[in-house]
Amino acid sequence: MTAGLAMTPLESWTASKLGASGGQMTRKQIECYQLERINETIARVRSLSPFYRRRLAGCGPEYLTKLEEFAGYPLTTANDIIEHAIQMLCVSQSQISRVVTLTTSGTTGNPKRLYFTPFDQELTIDFFRCGMSTLVKPGDRALILLPGERPGSVGDLLRKALQRIGVLSVSYGLVAQLPEAVFTMCQEQANCLVGIPVQVLAMARFWEIWGKSNWAPRCILLSTDYIPAAIVLELKRIWHCEVYEHYGMTEMGLGGGIECAVHRGCHLREADLYFEIVDPYSARSLPDGEYGEVVFTTLTRQGMPLIRYRTGDISRFILEPCSCGSKLRRLERIRTRKEGAVCFGNDQIVTMADFDEMLFALPDVVNFTVEITYDKIAELKVTAAVLPEGLLSDKSAVLRALRQLPAVQATEQDGRLLLAAEIVREWHLPQGKRAINAVGLTGEV
Repeated sequence: MTAGLAMTPLESWTASKLGASGGQMTRKQIECYQLERINETIARVRSLSPFYRRRLAGCGPEYLTKLEEFAGYPLTTANDIIEHAIQMLCVSQSQISRVVTLTTSGTTGNPKRLYFTPFDQELTIDFFRCGMSTLVKPGDRALILLPGERPGSVGDLLRKALQRIGVLSVSYGLVAQLPEAVFTMCQEQANCLVGIPVQVLAMARFWEIWGKSNWAPRCILLSTDYIPAAIVLELKRIWHCEVYEHYGMTEMGLGGGIECAVHRGCHLREADLYFEIVDPYSARSLPDGEYGEVVFTTLTRQGMPLIRYRTGDISRFILEPCSCGSKLRRLERIRTRKEGAVCFGNDQIVTMADFDEMLFALPDVVNFTVEITYDKIAELKVTAAVLPEGLLSDKSAVLRALRQLPAVQATEQDGRLLLAAEIVREWHLPQGKRAINAVGLTGEV
């Protein structure tokens, strides 16, 4: 372990859940634990879930003797949840305390519904408690910039977790009005913020221009959407704070992994989730270290277990041991989503993450939208939203940033792409994940 860097608190938390003596555990112990939990989960869903009873009939061995055999089991998809959520349950509906409805952009347009028991939500609270202890200590004050008005919502669970470690929290909710959010941060003297990357960046840029308070957060946890390096750098520049990244989604029970003080990937929640990386097209399991689609299996969930669920997120496991000394797997920052890319031919792919890195590096930009219209000559239009008091007004700066992307530059020079840009001062902050809007014919440019 590197001198001065504390090991992630997930290490001892996981070791205690494994029953490892003295709080010390090995990779072999983690994998043996996960194999046992997977076998228990398979037996549970085969017995109690009508959906999985059908789906797993005749699949793989009844009892796994090694983790590699799990790759023979079928994957679960978002459409499975949309169409069969009730039949996935392993408890009666009377035992469900929280139902989360997620809108989708699929062909049916029907929502996904995820079901959680009180036990399932307690697992999340406990993970949040442990993960947040990476950032905060008793006596700190946290501003939660996530939905928290409903019992069992992410903000509510986080507030309960922080309360357990003696941290006072204010459940603000999603940011709609920047002056109000920044004023609340300063008035409450919040030294920790938890929120969506784009929303927190907008707060920082407003605070910098506003200039009426010297109060700044000491640390920030970013979650919910892709976390651009450009945003992390800007937050550090403006507030001189430490920025941590969290990986999770509702299907995981909200929490999946969190960075340690080394800031080299998220240590994963391996006591409750088993992660794999598969080829996004063939679904074949990939060797550790290769990029592919993140797949997870719940190991301890009661209400609605998920077997080999496809997230659509593209990443890889980091092979090198973490400098903090933890034995837990680390997941690299999510690169993109499987559907969130534009192909410009010759295998040149541009993702929303690529646009993020170029455009959020521009001064004053607090949000942007990307629209590509497919025709004989495709048109790529970026509308950049800036603060009313901001100085950026020349759309040529946006165009220059776009042309820094090799695929965009090459396709424009070939005459197959038109670029357009607009700067607006009427803006709305995104409430969740952002995506490229494709119009017209689909396919390569």
